[in-house]
Amino acid sequence: MARQSPTEAILECARDLDQLSVGEIIKLIHEEDRVAHAAVGQVLGPMSDAVDVLVASLAGGGTWYNVGAGTSGRIGVLDASEIPPTFGLSPKRVQGLIAGGEKALRNAVEGAEDNFEAGTWEVRERGLEMGDVVVAISASGATPYVLGAIEAAHEVGARSVGICCDPGSPLAEAVEISIAPTVGPEVIAGSTRMKGGLVQKMILHSLSTSTMVKLGRVKGNLMTNLSPANDKLKERALRILTELSGLETEQAQRLLDQNGGCVEAALQVVRKEAV
Repeated sequence: MARQSPTEAILECARDLDQLSVGEIIKLIHEEDRVAHAAVGQVLGPMSDAVDVLVASLAGGGTWYNVGAGTSGRIGVLDASEIPPTFGLSPKRVQGLIAGGEKALRNAVEGAEDNFEAGTWEVRERGLEMGDVVVAISASGATPYVLGAIEAAHEVGARSVGICCDPGSPLAEAVEISIAPTVGPEVIAGSTRMKGGLVQKMILHSLSTSTMVKLGRVKGNLMTNLSPANDKLKERALRILTELSGLETEQAQRLLDQNGGCVEAALQVVRKEAV
């Protein structure tokens, strides 16, 4: 008999979910979300190890690939897409790949996650090479598309990290660093967009934020490398520059205007003038 993934098991306290009141359903989901938070707390060690690998890769000119299918793929693409505006890093340096391509960001693409060869081919097509990192994301840890990407990483000598909810899964066993919080069955059996998705989002945010901090993309806890692409971010850039430089608002604005809105570039000017 095939081994059943814990993500497919039945949550006993939710067996009568359809008989509960709205308040009871909300409370149950909230209580299970606490399980997810606690589970992430048990994998902080491998998360730290993954950050060390990611920092070394990006500092050396490598590329970070988030690879997933369905909810996992969408979360990976989302986190990668936030890197350029928040930390000013080129979108080529942290990339998100989802089984089925861009269409799958909004709609399910039938059979896409089952295509092992597509996972292998797509990271190769992006230029995967030694020194890069593949972060494979799969709640069950058994998604063929994701395992194909890990196979490609092994072939070229790239580093590999797996994020899943089953420490005994093929993904957990295949990667160099396994981050496998045990969240147990979902409130809706098999619906890993719930606790499974929640832990993936928490882990990826921790990995990306910690990596960018250690790469010097923030000063203190301020976004000194943000890309001010809208009025809100332009105002934030101005606040950050005045906070860190001690300049008056008008002086800071002129300096930002002279440096394309880049806080870090403006700060370098301030530092040079202070010498």
